[in-house]
Amino acid sequence: MKAIKNIGLVIFLIGLAIFTILPVIGTYKLSSDTFAAFVASKKIKSELFVSEIEAKVVGTTFEGMMAFSPQITEALELANASHRKNKEYKKIIYTGPHDMAAELGKKSGVGFLVENKGLMWFLTFGLGIIGSLMFILPNVILLGQKGIKNDGIYHQSSTNQGWVAWMVFIFLVGFYLILYFRSEYAVNWTYLVDPISESLSGNPAGHWFVYGFMYCVVMTVMAVRMYIKYRHNIYQVFRTTSVLFFQIVFAFLIPEIMVRLQMPYYDFKNAFPLDYDFFFQWNLKSLLASGGIGIFILFWGVLLTLVIVPVMVYFFGKRWYCSWVCGCGGLAETLGDPYRQHSSKSLFSWKVERWLVHGVLVFAVVMTGLTLYSFFAETGTVLGIKTSSVQSTYSLLIGAVFAGVIGTGFYPIFGNRVWCRFGCPLAAYLGFVQRFKSRFRITTNGGQCISCGNCSTYCEMGIDVRAYAQKGENIVRSSCVGCGVCSAVCPRGVLKLENGPEKGRINPTQVLLGNDVDLIELMNEK
Repeated sequence: MKAIKNIGLVIFLIGLAIFTILPVIGTYKLSSDTFAAFVASKKIKSELFVSEIEAKVVGTTFEGMMAFSPQITEALELANASHRKNKEYKKIIYTGPHDMAAELGKKSGVGFLVENKGLMWFLTFGLGIIGSLMFILPNVILLGQKGIKNDGIYHQSSTNQGWVAWMVFIFLVGFYLILYFRSEYAVNWTYLVDPISESLSGNPAGHWFVYGFMYCVVMTVMAVRMYIKYRHNIYQVFRTTSVLFFQIVFAFLIPEIMVRLQMPYYDFKNAFPLDYDFFFQWNLKSLLASGGIGIFILFWGVLLTLVIVPVMVYFFGKRWYCSWVCGCGGLAETLGDPYRQHSSKSLFSWKVERWLVHGVLVFAVVMTGLTLYSFFAETGTVLGIKTSSVQSTYSLLIGAVFAGVIGTGFYPIFGNRVWCRFGCPLAAYLGFVQRFKSRFRITTNGGQCISCGNCSTYCEMGIDVRAYAQKGENIVRSSCVGCGVCSAVCPRGVLKLENGPEKGRINPTQVLLGNDVDLIELMNEK
């Protein structure tokens, strides 16, 4: 069994290595016809930009994106600087320089990578999937007995913040930096999944399609691991199946098929304010221009946020979304499961969490208020503040850096729910409802607790579950996502996830055990 796992690891690393070097290799040659068609389709009016590209790029062969990209970005920045200086605002090209380099790079690719997409897919995604499954599946035999075994988790460099964890950290952070800030280096990745994208939406793949596809692949492979690890826990099996279904069907397949049917790209499970750009002016105008389906999406988005979300939280707690539906939560519960023990349980982390996550929620709500006012008032500024600047700031700091680079890239070091715990505005909104108006709680049986600490160790949200269990207190916390792992790893069955009448919710600050009450009264008498 160990030999199979080692072979699987080697195969996986080969696929990962090939995938990693793709951004910096490849051949690019932009033809004059292709560039002319591109200029016409984008309605580019900058003669300076066109002349620069024709003189320095068209017809020239470039080896690697590092040689091709600077030519595009420099030409675009030079042209825009000249147009702004001469106040030729109609000639300014508003596409970002790196996005422009990615678009032209996509149309310029030639050679082995472009001509052998299927083979390259197998050598990257294919080897990665095969190697991962070979590494995971032997656990079916090795863990034949009933129970969830976490023995030795702090003795493995992959799960104890060792060198393997740091390598994963570097890869994830690098991947997200390319995805958000240097999309031209993802061009070779897009070739790998072009056939899949074209079969779904009818369009060649972009870097966001690569992300969506990779998201689904990683969740699927790691879900196999979850099924094996938690195979004796029905709740965990169904929860894993749920997040996998919503990610693949709702977040990936349906939006792509909608594009093929000439409809807006939309993820029907993505609720505001997690879907922070739902009320941005460009999105509102696009939906209104899409006719009936656009109006329905607007209605659904408002209904989901203001009615469905709080009602569902009232009956089932925030777990119905964070642990059963949300894509961010789904990735955290599959890819991030090996790192859940790294979530800080300190009082300082809890204080930072409260201020930070609620601060992001306030930021999102204020930004949306400014956006809606400027949309209906048809103005770009509110109280002297440019709405576009506020949106750009949020998109960069929260949407890209926090939710992407930090939220996922930091899994191996700080735990799997960094974004959900410290930054997600929707989690903060759900938490308000759960803490004060929900039937969900985790009940405890203090008489059974042996203080092993498994529950606290594996709580991904940094809750000291053992402290509640020792006193027999119900756990009613706004941050709890109801993943149920604390209950799954408890050797005595002390913890139980329940939905019931609100009168059954016990305030954690109250003294709960009858014996404690009697002891206090006895002490008072003395």
